[in-house]
Amino acid sequence: MINHSPSQKSKEYYIGLMSGTSADGIDLALVTFDNNSKPQLHGRFYHPYSTAVAHKITALYNPNHNEIDRAFELDIELAQLFSQAIKAFLTQEKLALNDIIAIGSHGQTIRHRPQAKHPFTLQIGCCQTLATLTNIRVIGQFRRKDMALGGQGAPLVPAFHQIIFSENTPSESSIADGSIKNGHDVFVVNIGGIANLTFLPADANETVIGYDTGTGNALMDDWFQLHHPKSNNNYDKNGDWAASGKVNTALLKQLLSDHYCQLAPPKSTGREYFNLSWLETQLAQVKLVTSQDVQATLSAFTALTIVNAIKQHCGDEKALIKVYLCGGGVHNQVLKNQVNHQLKLHIKNYELLLTNQKDIDGDQLEAVAFAWLAFAYDKKLLSSMPAVTGASKSCTLGNEYYP
Repeated sequence: MINHSPSQKSKEYYIGLMSGTSADGIDLALVTFDNNSKPQLHGRFYHPYSTAVAHKITALYNPNHNEIDRAFELDIELAQLFSQAIKAFLTQEKLALNDIIAIGSHGQTIRHRPQAKHPFTLQIGCCQTLATLTNIRVIGQFRRKDMALGGQGAPLVPAFHQIIFSENTPSESSIADGSIKNGHDVFVVNIGGIANLTFLPADANETVIGYDTGTGNALMDDWFQLHHPKSNNNYDKNGDWAASGKVNTALLKQLLSDHYCQLAPPKSTGREYFNLSWLETQLAQVKLVTSQDVQATLSAFTALTIVNAIKQHCGDEKALIKVYLCGGGVHNQVLKNQVNHQLKLHIKNYELLLTNQKDIDGDQLEAVAFAWLAFAYDKKLLSSMPAVTGASKSCTLGNEYYP
């Protein structure tokens, strides 16, 4: 918590706001940046969604009845919830509205169609309403310009990951005098509803790569909720249910044969693709599998698609690589163990780490990233990466909304 009154403001604070595809709640981060754009996290806040709101969000992931009315009523409702969360956050941190330079709002993705004939992406949580209700300037709609430039609009965080996690090889003179050691290839893996990977090469001359590896927690959450409708949790806590089952090799092979797993990057996806309808189609191709074995196999599927992606970018087998995990999936011990097991099978020299070891809570990393995107907008920094999204050029992402 920040221990100063509003009249003692001495920092340029940004608020990052993230609502992910898991649709569990609102993550807020209070952030400042140094002259090198590196963030310092000063406070955090989480506001869970009610079951009713979460259902409204997830019901819009796929085409259904009366979508436009439902989506744009929810657009305003979410902006109101975002505003309430921000006001509670400022009270917690003893800050006033004018202490905040801007809010960087990702919004709530309800549809992401990069492969459509006319590709589009839709994030709701109306930025204009949010700015008006909070009386704070909002920077939002970060994905659209990248898509206008021919990119997939996702993932957006690799440029931010590069600032925090990159370990490029330093100059030969620094290595020679022993002051700095050789750099390492670094992978940052965010396991949210969808899992995404950023590859930060040790060689600064190599290209940063980032893309969605496939499903993260989404299918496991949906399958758990389907079979545990009366549970107090809407997810498989610690992966306990998955641990009660066994990985079905036939089903795992079927899941891995999906077209998305074969695509080369740049690529991105969402819950409108990896959902229960998709899973039912896969299950129809194999013999009867128990529900707990399906859950165990889904966990293995998430772990294997992540590690398969990492494998593709590993060069020197002897060189140490670092893998940082973040997102809700890090709380699933079974999934973490499976990722570690697959790394042991396929990578000779690695460290499996949490982003906390870089002083950023893995649950807050994306909220901090959207604070940085707002900061980058203000400083006119290039915040997109064409090599990641496939856009024709780099640009400064976001649009500005005034109270």
